[in-house]
Amino acid sequence: MRTELASEPGDTDRPNEDFASVGLPASGQGGSLVVLDGVTPPPDGAGCRHSVPWFTARLGGALAELTVSLPDVPLADLLSRALVRTAAAHIETCDLSHPRTPQATVVLARWSPESVEYLVLSDSVLLVESPDGAVTPLLDDRLALLPRSALATDALVDSTVRNKEGGFFTAAADPSVAARAVTGTLPRAEVRALAALTDGAARWVERFREGDWTECLALVRKEGPQALVDRVRALERADTDRVLLGRSKTHDDATVVYVEF
Repeated sequence: MRTELASEPGDTDRPNEDFASVGLPASGQGGSLVVLDGVTPPPDGAGCRHSVPWFTARLGGALAELTVSLPDVPLADLLSRALVRTAAAHIETCDLSHPRTPQATVVLARWSPESVEYLVLSDSVLLVESPDGAVTPLLDDRLALLPRSALATDALVDSTVRNKEGGFFTAAADPSVAARAVTGTLPRAEVRALAALTDGAARWVERFREGDWTECLALVRKEGPQALVDRVRALERADTDRVLLGRSKTHDDATVVYVEF
C-alpha cells in the first residue's frame, strides 16, 4: 500500500486551517483517511475564542481515532460522535449557535479487505479509481448548485443558506449535520486508489480547468500530492488579472491525501 499527503497554507503568515491524516491499523487489515477544510471566519469574529485550526485539530483528531478504533460504526455516526466530543470541549466558553462558529468540510474514507466506505460533506472531493482506470468524483455539490446571488455577501450566506435546508452544510457544532453528508460503500475489489482534496487543491480542475478528475488523479499518482499543490500555486500566481480566480482568495489552504491499494 502507498500513502502520501501534502498540505500547505494559502498564506505563510496564517496557520493552515486544513487537517489531514491516514490511519493504518497494526493488524494490516484496513485503514482510514480524514481530510478537513476549515472555514475561514469573517473579520468580525465567530462567537468563539478558539481558532479554526484548533477546531480542525480537535475534530480531525477525534475522527482519526474513531474511524480506526470503531470499524463497525458507520462513518456518519462517527462524525456525529466526533462533533459532540469537539463541541463539549468549548461549549462552556463559546457561542456554538453562532452561524460562523468554527466549522469545516469533511472527507472520510475507511477500507477493509471487503469494502471501502466514504463520507463527503461540503465542497471537498474524494476521487475513487477503479482497477480499469475509471475515476469517479464523489461530491457534495449543494454549495456549487446555489445561485451566485445567494452567495453575494457573508451576511446573506449565513442568514439564508449556511447549514440550512435548501442551502449547504458543514461540520460545526450540531451533530445532526452528519446525516446530511454524502455517504456510501463500495466493494474493495472495485477500488484501486483514492485521492481526497480540499477545494484549494481541487482548483486545478474546478477553477483553472487544467484537466479533468482522471487527469488530476493521474498527476497525483505519477508526481505525488505536492506536485498538484505546486501546480495550483503556479496557476494562482499567473492569474494576475483574476480572470479565473474572480472574487476568490488568491491562495487557499491546499491539502491532498493519496492512497493506493
